Parts: sequence; C-alpha cells; structure tokens
Amino acid sequence: MRVRTIAAMASLMLLTGCGAADMTKQASPFANAQGAKTVTLSVQSWVGAQANVAVAQYLLEHQLGYRVDTVQVDEVPAWDALSQGRVDAILEDWGHPDQEKRYVDDKKTITRAGGLGVTGHIGWYVPTYLAKQHPDITDWKNLNKYSSLFRTAESGNKGQLMDGSPSYVTNDKALVANLKLNYQVVFAGSEAAQITQMKQFAKEKKPFLTYWYAPQWLFKKVPMTEVKLPAYKEGCDADAAKVACAYPHTPLKKYLNTDFAKKGGKAAAFLKKFKWRTEDQNEVSLMIADQKLSPVDAAKKWVDSHPATWKAWLS
Repeated sequence: MRVRTIAAMASLMLLTGCGAADMTKQASPFANAQGAKTVTLSVQSWVGAQANVAVAQYLLEHQLGYRVDTVQVDEVPAWDALSQGRVDAILEDWGHPDQEKRYVDDKKTITRAGGLGVTGHIGWYVPTYLAKQHPDITDWKNLNKYSSLFRTAESGNKGQLMDGSPSYVTNDKALVANLKLNYQVVFAGSEAAQITQMKQFAKEKKPFLTYWYAPQWLFKKVPMTEVKLPAYKEGCDADAAKVACAYPHTPLKKYLNTDFAKKGGKAAAFLKKFKWRTEDQNEVSLMIADQKLSPVDAAKKWVDSHPATWKAWLS
C-alpha cells in the first residue's frame, strides 16, 4: 500500500535549513492517535535528518502499512512537541542534555530509543585548496594572521566565520570572544543558504571559514579541512559563555514519545531498531540535495539496493 503524507515530502524538498520558521504549533492530526496505524515523525531541516525520515517513512508505509505524517520543528522545540505527543519520534538528536534531563529523566514523557549509528561532529572548516596554500591556517592560533582573507561586507574589518542558523547547536560567538579572534560570526540563515555560499566560494576558489558538521554530503563536492581548535575535554563546554574548546564527537540518538514507545506496536519497535551507517545517510542525502531526487525516490532507491540492512529493522 502506498500512502503519501499530507505535506511531508513538499516540506522535505524545500531543504530550508534549521533557520526555517518555527512550526512547533503545527500539530499533526495523526500524532498519538489511539488505535490508529499512524506515525508522526519530527523532521529537522538539515538534509541528513531528512534522509533518516525519508527512509523510515518509506519503510513504515510500504513494509508495515502505516500512514506517516511529518512535522518540521527546530531542534529544541522538537523536544517539547515530542513530550506532548504532537510528534512520535525524533530520529536524529545532536545532544541536548538539559532537555534530556527534563523530559527523559524527570518527567519521563520521552523515552530513549538508542543510537542512530551515526556519529556527528561540528567544527570549523576551510576549503582544502586553501589549506594546501597555507598549511598553518588549520591551527586556530594562526587564524588572526589570516583574518583579512576572510573579510566580507557582512563582517566589516574582521574575518567572517560563516554559520548556518542561530537555531543550530553553536558555541561560535563564545569561541571567537574567548579565543580573542578577529572574526565576526555571520549567519547564512539556513543549511541551504550556507551550502549555496560555500559552493560559490569554492567555484571561484575564494577563501572561506565556516562552521560545518559531519556527516554531510557536501564534503564529496567541496573538500574541506578542519581547523584544530583547543582540544575538547569533558565539561569544557558546560558554561556556554566561557567555552574555549572544540566541539565533541557526538553519537547521534533517537527518542520516542513515551506513550508511543509503549503502545506504538511494530512502528515503535521498527524505529528503535532503525540504525544505519554514516555512508548510508550520506548516500541518501546526496541523492536528495545534489541529484535533486525527491525524498521518496531517494528512499526507494536506497531501500532497493540495501535490503540486508533494512530487513534487520523489521525482524
């Protein structure tokens, strides 16, 4: 049985990035519906998260016969939506310890659903062609030496550190201040806008310094080299205003609404088992964002070629 979501695929195709309008009040009519074979998934607006949802949705619909709805919600508001049952699952969380303590440990309205199988890492990157020209540029201690290379109209007489959206997990303003760097954080507004700028800079072989993250399909199109920040140590980012260290490597996690985890039947069991590799996520992301396949077509193509992986999620 093939069932299309009400507006899910259209919203996925926008690829608007985390700067999209807050849609936390867009409650799905199917979320937490008693006795109905429906599932509502939170979809963050970066393409890796969209790849997760596209494949999970395809299999829930085509293999398990569920109707699937999606709601686009920014990272922190998604926790509130999940707690209230307005969505049933978050498939990719990059680490929100305050929210986890509040909803999982204290209120118990959200249940941990295991790892996604993908480890995320945020960092600062320069294009590899620039790193080859100036090998020492990949040490943060030398960034002020090169700040004039990164000046833009938006950064004035400082170098530009390009970020995506203020709604992302970012310590960049604190890092710039605490490391005494002559840089200005400039927000592109969304993942899509940031990608557009990076691709244009790369096409013209111009210098750029950007907040970026892995896994991400763009590395295949625009090779980048990470700038080494002061080493991450447990607790070094506990005070947001005093952060002066690199971002951690974060095993990405899944979370379910607690009622759904208990009563969601085969759908809940499937989502708990949903676990794939970075290479799998990047494969689907590349099809959606670069090859311009619709999320449903990208999901179908991946499903058709990886039966051994997803059949284990249904057992």
